[in-house]
Amino acid sequence: MKIVLMTGGTGLIGTRLTELLQEKGYSVAYLTRGTEKKIPAGVKTYRWDVAKNQIDDTALREADYLVHLAGAGIADARWTDERKQEIIDSRTKTIGLIANRLAVLPHKIESFVSASAIGYYGADTGSEWISEQYTPGTDFLADVCVAWEAAADRVAALGIRTVKMRTGIVLSDKGGALPKLTAPMKFGLGAPLASGKQYQSWIHLDDMARMYLEALENPAWSGAYNGVAPHPVTNEVLTKAAADVLKKPLWLPHVPEFSLKLAFGEMAIVVTGGNYILNQRVRLETDFTYEFPYLKPALEDIYQ
Repeated sequence: MKIVLMTGGTGLIGTRLTELLQEKGYSVAYLTRGTEKKIPAGVKTYRWDVAKNQIDDTALREADYLVHLAGAGIADARWTDERKQEIIDSRTKTIGLIANRLAVLPHKIESFVSASAIGYYGADTGSEWISEQYTPGTDFLADVCVAWEAAADRVAALGIRTVKMRTGIVLSDKGGALPKLTAPMKFGLGAPLASGKQYQSWIHLDDMARMYLEALENPAWSGAYNGVAPHPVTNEVLTKAAADVLKKPLWLPHVPEFSLKLAFGEMAIVVTGGNYILNQRVRLETDFTYEFPYLKPALEDIYQ
C-alpha cells in the first residue's frame, strides 16, 4: 500500500484529500506537533518540531508521496511584523526541514505537491487575465508565495517531481472564506465587499482535492499550476449567488472599503483586492475535469 505523507493534513484541503486518498486505497500519514485536536481514523502520525529542527525520519523513509499544506492562516490575525514572519516561516521552514533530511536520507518519494496561492501574482491585479507565465507581484502576499515556492523547489532540486498548486479561494462550508462571507447573510446582513467589482478566482473543495490527487499520481504534472475553476466571478456576483442559494436577502449595496481597512488594517487587501486567474496549464496541458466548473452549482452542492 502506497503511503502519502502530509504536512498540514488537518486543514480544509488536507482533510478532504485524506478522504479521497483513503477511498483510493492509499495509506495516509501526517507530520504533527502533537497538539492537533482531531486526526482522521486510519491516519498514522509522526512527530516533528520545526523550531527544534527535529523530525521522525521514519516518516520520510516510509513515504511514497509528499504533500505540503502547512501554513499559518493568512487572514486569521492582523498583519503585525511578527505575524507576517510567522506566516512565511510556517510555510518555508517546515518544508525546508524536510528538504534537509531528504538530502541525506535514503527514501523512495515519487512526487511532491506543495500548496502555494494565487497571491503569487499580488493581492490585487484588477481585471487583467493572469496565467502561470506571469511574474510575481511585489506585495506581502506575493512575497509569501515566492518564498513558499522557493522552499518547495529545494525538494525539486533533489530530483523529486514537484508540483506547486497556486490555490484560489476554496469554497466549502467547513472552512476558508465562504463561511465568513455567508455568516452575516444568516442574519439578513449580507453585502458585497468594497466595490464588489474585484474578481474572485474560486474552486470547489472537492475539485481542489481531486487536483492535488491528480498532481500526485500523474507524472505529466510538473511545476506551477493555477488551482482555480474555469470561471472567476466578481465579489458581487459571488455574494448574490450565495445569498440566492441560501435564500437570504442582501442588506446594503456594499460594505465600504474604508470600514474594512479600519477593521482589518493592511490585511483588508485580502477581501478588497481581487484577481482574474486563468486555469491555463490545467486546461491546456492536462486531462483534469472539473465536477464544478460553474459557481451556482458549486454553491448548491455545498449548501443543499
